[in-house]
Amino acid sequence: MKFKEPISMKRLIDLLKNKFFLVTLAFLVWMIFFDRNDLFSQYEYRRQVNKLKAERDFYKTQTDEVNKELNELTSNPKQLEKFAREKYLMKKDNEDVFVIVHEKKDK
Repeated sequence: MKFKEPISMKRLIDLLKNKFFLVTLAFLVWMIFFDRNDLFSQYEYRRQVNKLKAERDFYKTQTDEVNKELNELTSNPKQLEKFAREKYLMKKDNEDVFVIVHEKKDK
């Protein structure tokens, strides 16, 4: 009992001689490797888009935090005074400000 090969050599040669198959194969090779929008460029574009989306999300959260802080500062005078004292070391005329800097210990 003989086993029949799935694709005989004659069918393979006939397929390679078919002009429609060759044109389709050439078109696919061109589109995958040589075109301006080839497969590798699409991968790089997709990676760049994902990176930009991550940056967009980061900046959206930062903007939300800053807007929340701004609303707190404009609505609460005590919060504004606390912010000015901590962030910009501001003080009233009759006060003294001492800044304590902790030295790092070498292990």
